[in-house]
Amino acid sequence: MNSNPLRKALPEDRVEIRECPQDGCGFRFPVASVPNEGEQCPLCGAPTRLIVYPKPPSQLSPAPAGPAPVLEVLLDNIRSIYNVGAIFRTADGVGIRHLHLCGLTATPEHAKVRKTALGAEQAVPWTYYRNSLEAVTQLKARGMHLWALESYPDARSLFEVAHELVSYPTVLVVGNEVSGVDPGILAQCHGKVFLPMHGVKESLNVAVAFGAAVYVLRHAYWQSIERHGRASP
Repeated sequence: MNSNPLRKALPEDRVEIRECPQDGCGFRFPVASVPNEGEQCPLCGAPTRLIVYPKPPSQLSPAPAGPAPVLEVLLDNIRSIYNVGAIFRTADGVGIRHLHLCGLTATPEHAKVRKTALGAEQAVPWTYYRNSLEAVTQLKARGMHLWALESYPDARSLFEVAHELVSYPTVLVVGNEVSGVDPGILAQCHGKVFLPMHGVKESLNVAVAFGAAVYVLRHAYWQSIERHGRASP
């Protein structure tokens, strides 16, 4: 039950937009979930007009049936709670088998993780470790291959080696936003991969980089299935 009497559910069958008719303004924005919010333009204060559109049906198609790559992820001391929540949401979308949360990385027990994950934290299995090196030891004992997402000189482009990674059980290691992956973990990894950068920055936000990387790996897996009937290097 919704405990806030001022809040209401947004309509599921339509999209409501507010637009300011004032000359020189014209500010346009979606209606929020609080009653009467937006009846006045937040920029100029003029009364706004309500525009209603029918909500189109979802265009998403379900993922193809069949096996998924054995792909797990280790988050090594991710400092942003919101990044962790975003990673949970992407992990659910791409079909990550397990998330290993280490050190500073917040768990779904934190309300801000749940707020950003939007329920995905209930669908993706996870384990917390105080010490990331201990987690690596356990994963390697299970026969997992570890690859670090890092832009080191000896790293290889993910686009070049993605088919290799999905040919065996893999753990993608994602490191701290400032210091990167723990050097002790790097020494235990099978290799390092990077996403090519074409602008002035040398790296992406960690949640964005994670999302791009795991979808590249998922696509590489399905390419191998289509071509060979199995994932192969």
